[in-house]
Amino acid sequence: MSSQSTARRIVINVALLIVSQWFIGQHPVDKKTEKHRAQILAKLGKKGLKLDEYELSISKEVVCPDDIQVRFEDIGGLETIIASLRESVIYPLMYPHIFTTSSSLLSAPKGVLLYGPPGCGKTMLARALAKESGATFINIPASVLTNKWFGESNKLVAGLFSLARKMQPTIIFVDEIDTFLRERRTDDHEVMSMIKAEFMTSWDGLMSGEDRIMVLGATNRPMDIDPAILRRMPKRFPVALPNAEQRFKILSLMLKDTKLDPSLTLEVLAAKTTGFSGSDLRELCRSAAMVPVRECMREMAHDEEAIKRVGQEGFTMRQLTLSDFYDAEGSTLTLTEPDPEDEPLPLVGDDTTLTEGRQQVEAEEGATNSIDDGATPDVPSDGVDLESR
Repeated sequence: MSSQSTARRIVINVALLIVSQWFIGQHPVDKKTEKHRAQILAKLGKKGLKLDEYELSISKEVVCPDDIQVRFEDIGGLETIIASLRESVIYPLMYPHIFTTSSSLLSAPKGVLLYGPPGCGKTMLARALAKESGATFINIPASVLTNKWFGESNKLVAGLFSLARKMQPTIIFVDEIDTFLRERRTDDHEVMSMIKAEFMTSWDGLMSGEDRIMVLGATNRPMDIDPAILRRMPKRFPVALPNAEQRFKILSLMLKDTKLDPSLTLEVLAAKTTGFSGSDLRELCRSAAMVPVRECMREMAHDEEAIKRVGQEGFTMRQLTLSDFYDAEGSTLTLTEPDPEDEPLPLVGDDTTLTEGRQQVEAEEGATNSIDDGATPDVPSDGVDLESR
């Protein structure tokens, strides 16, 4: 009897273990997520598309182009990269029949990499690319492709690309791609190695065929990406820190709806923000716009009637001046030194600066003429020991 009870107990424990693992593997149905997924598929014209459980898990990361508010015209200073993206990515991806009729080489690249310092507009470029192309855009974070059960992550990666094939043309965006697809090493975990291998095989492997699927990556550390991943991303665009002309265009877009004092010229502000990224410029403009607001709030600190009136009618703020950008909270504008390699913008209408520049040119010309007239510059000749001198 004891042996039968022991066997019965073992069977019950095994059954309970199987049932518990099945329940753990099941994800609760989120009605809000299901509704959002159905709306996205309907907007993309894919209503009624049959998806398996892994494709359903990935489908909540699909972004509809109509929900993105950023366009290429909203990005300043990156016209060259935008033109190249239009010609080499958007047109071949959306109109393949126009390009493949003349040559099989004229097709969209399998991968595009945007790299550069943080805050320079890589993610904004990706959003604008999704908006302008009209393609299905899947914003896939690494956490969606990882699972605690062995082998499930590979199935999620396969589900990502099978969903992309069903909804092609598709752009798969991987932000901070270096953290997910970094260079493989001997001390890597077996699961991560399998995920990378599955990702590369599904992306550009034996069965990838002529799928109109493009992987778009963004990173601050391109040197950390696996060489096999870089090989699959032939189009690489460096998004560097903006120069003076690019900063002027960025500031023009950011301050187009803001009242500026006539004494404030954006050329001057662009010249004084050497080394600022696009994100830094936005934060500087936001902090400067808060200076007049703080002044109003301090004036009305103990006047409840005035505060209520402002709450109903809104602020009537003064125009921004250059000093507001210096006085802004957290501003580092005063600590910025001019970059000698940065091209200065001509200051339109600034007679003082033009006069100083003209005097400097005349002084340099005078020094050149004095050397030409026979004056010997104080430069040591070849072979002279500078230490002995």
